[in-house]
Parts: sequence; structure tokens; C-alpha cells
Amino acid sequence: MPHSLSDEQLSQAIETMMVEQNLRGMQNLYAYQQTGTYLRAAKSLFDAKSTVLIGTGFAVKQTFETDGPVGAIALYNALITLGKNPILVCGNPLYSALKNEFNCFELPLNNFTDAMAFSKAALAELKPDCVLSIERPGLCHGNKYYNMRGIDISADCGCFDFFVSQASCPTVAIGDGGNEIGMGNLSQYMTELSIMPCLTCCDELLLADVSNWAAYGIIAFLSRWHSQDLLAEVDTLAILQYLSERGSVDGVTHKNELTEDGLHAMHGQQLIARLRQLSGVANQNEDL
Repeated sequence: MPHSLSDEQLSQAIETMMVEQNLRGMQNLYAYQQTGTYLRAAKSLFDAKSTVLIGTGFAVKQTFETDGPVGAIALYNALITLGKNPILVCGNPLYSALKNEFNCFELPLNNFTDAMAFSKAALAELKPDCVLSIERPGLCHGNKYYNMRGIDISADCGCFDFFVSQASCPTVAIGDGGNEIGMGNLSQYMTELSIMPCLTCCDELLLADVSNWAAYGIIAFLSRWHSQDLLAEVDTLAILQYLSERGSVDGVTHKNELTEDGLHAMHGQQLIARLRQLSGVANQNEDL
């Protein structure tokens, strides 16, 4: 199927789409980025020979929020289709929730003192070809983790920051608020945001109104290059149901419900439909 947009044009369209609602100021931050972020990030994943580490899980009230794991699982499944070896890296309780169905690596909680040595040893063992972080809390001033309300949640967090900063392979990070890993790339521009900015940087930072959605933007490129509509396989509602049964909560409402950042699942589903059309991978005869 011919593509009406070049890869560069598609990336710019996706980048604009991802922050169009500007729920938490990401549209403002996007003005400071060089265009092509989604294209470059997707290329790093597509070119990975084998192992891709996907760090996810944001602590909320002794459990985990839905934003992050939904996109991580969607990416995981897409990478499996591409013949890669994805590994979900997360701490409990998310690790225990996912380990039976997915290849997972456990992050110890509240372990900052030993985190650097642990991360270097893990990188040496796992030998990733790409490291991606999606909605992982990032270290702020004082080497602490804070949620969107400015509350210190360090005791409930594992440290994935050094997996990103110490990796010798390409690193990608996704965030939607400013306190996530990778946002250190733009921390100097966050003075107007009501957030404790993360200081951890990455090679390629992807902004989105909801972090899960950025994963779908990446998968749009993987679909195009693999000549297979991988987005058609992403059932956000089913993934939300799977996570809900294992104790997830919405990061905004703190309720166990099938939503992400306070938004109904249909928002993500509608965005996927738009991405399938935009990228030229959707079956033109299919009713979206």
C-alpha cells in the first residue's frame, strides 16, 4: 500500500497529534524539541538485533497505575512479532502481576544506594540493544522520586534511571508530565509546570498527552516498516481489563477502573484508528 506521507512527515504528524490536547503542558515543551523524535525512536527499536528492555510502572497508593503498562504491553507484543526479545523491567507489585505472562526482570524497591551497581550488573547480564522507559518515575533533585502532586514516593519506587543513563545502546523515554525518566532532556524548560522535574536524560524523548499513546505512535512506524498492521492487534480495553484484575488504578483518579489518566479507553482506541490511517497500514476496506 503506498504511503502518502514520508517517514519524516509521519513523525511530525504523530508528534503534533500526541500533544494536541495539551493536558499537562507537553505541547509547550514540544516547541523545544527537534522534530523527528518518533521516527528516530522507532528506528532504534526496529534496528535492535535482539533484546529490548522496557521499563514501566509508576507507583500509586502501593500499587501501579494504568498509564505505562498498557503501552509497554502493546510494544512488547509488537516487538515479539518482529522477532525481538523484549523484557519488561518493573518493580512489585507490577512485576508479580506480569511475570507469569511476560518475560520480566524485577527492580528492587527503595534501593537507591545499590541502584547503580545493580543496574550496571543487569545491563551486563541482559545485554540490551535498546532501552526504553515508558512512564517510569525519574530521579529529581536530591535523588528522590515524586508524583504529580509533589509527594515523595521514593519508598515505593525501583530505580530504572541508571538502566537508561548507563546503557551503551540507544535509549528512548516516554513521558507526559515532567517527572518521568527522560524528561531531564527538557528540565530547564519546565519552570511553568507544576511538577518536580526529572533530571534523568535519554537519547530520544517522546512527549505525549498520555504516555501509553506514545507507544502506539512507535508501533505505527514498526507496522509500516514490517508491512503488517500491528496496531490492529492492540486491544487497549482488554489490556486495561487484564491490569485491573491485577490491582491497577488510574493515575489521576486513583480508582481501579478501565481508564488511563482519567480518560476513557475510547480515547486511546480512537487515536490508534487515526494512526492506522495516517501511517497507511490500515486496510482501506476496513471500517474504522
